[in-house]
Amino acid sequence: MSPSLAAAAPDAIAHPFDESDFGHTELAPTHRIDLRPSNTPDVFFDAEPVSNWTALSWEKLGRPYRVERWSKEKKTWEREHGQEMPVKECWTHFNRSFQKYFDQGPAIARRESLGKLGRAAARFSAHDVREALEETVQWSVWNHIHRTEDAVWDPRGKRALFDGLDVKRPNILFLGAADGYEAMQMMAMYPGGHAVLVDYDEYCRDHRFGAFPGSYPFIGANPATGGPKVWYRDEMNIDFEVCDIRDLKYGAEFDVVVSIGLVEHFPDQFKPLAFEMHRKFLRPGGRVIITTPRLQLKSKLFYTLFADSMNFAYRELMDITHLGLYAWENGFEIMRHGRIKAHNGLICRAR
Repeated sequence: MSPSLAAAAPDAIAHPFDESDFGHTELAPTHRIDLRPSNTPDVFFDAEPVSNWTALSWEKLGRPYRVERWSKEKKTWEREHGQEMPVKECWTHFNRSFQKYFDQGPAIARRESLGKLGRAAARFSAHDVREALEETVQWSVWNHIHRTEDAVWDPRGKRALFDGLDVKRPNILFLGAADGYEAMQMMAMYPGGHAVLVDYDEYCRDHRFGAFPGSYPFIGANPATGGPKVWYRDEMNIDFEVCDIRDLKYGAEFDVVVSIGLVEHFPDQFKPLAFEMHRKFLRPGGRVIITTPRLQLKSKLFYTLFADSMNFAYRELMDITHLGLYAWENGFEIMRHGRIKAHNGLICRAR
């Protein structure tokens, strides 16, 4: 890791867990610690095999669900500027808005919003009651999704998805990296390699990744013993590049190219570009990992409740056949497909 990134994580030297803690889980103030194994039925569901992707069609499947309830902040910005919010501006707003839920303990925030609700009710302020009630529900839901259920980071699901890549000391490229969680999980599972995280918002480098808790444990492998090992971010060789993906100067040199929740932000006319950005940097025989949010009722409700915090840019919800058909149409052979708690997942290679 570069010195600047190591310095950005003040607790990076704190390593409170080791191999003796396998099987342990606990709720930290802002997230869950989960050192349980991945061999449980709720972490990765292999989808019913699609033996012939060419037999699928959009006429049979229908198109993905579009999330179109926009953030009030986005609509206000567009009224004030007389234009549609540019994509980069959308993600600038999203990253800061989304990160606030990671930074604040949701149990404490919920108690504070309940206090606001009580004070608003005492004043008979219907507007303040409505806002405080919505805030209370949001913190309650976030507490359940991220801390209790651990569906955002989803370490057991991600480990199950990333398992069996047959790579050693891989060179990993993470497109649209945000906090870089998934690259760190892969670095633990396949140690000794190097990861490049890419996002065109420097806030992701400095805060979303930069402030990721250095004491968070990742279950991975110990190449010296062949057994499992607990890894931490300051033990990993990671660089963060603030850049538009289209301007990256790399060649076809990465063993793994990964994106988590990226391609669903590209309307259909730009989907070929999105998939080409995965292929362009992949070495011959390399693997591409792509996930997108699942088309399910819980996801629809989530993006409705959190519209003001999340819905700044084009977004689709897909099922695994949507994602697989997009990948097949754009030149990828699908090696594995399925779903984890909140996302669809593909492992594929260029045809």
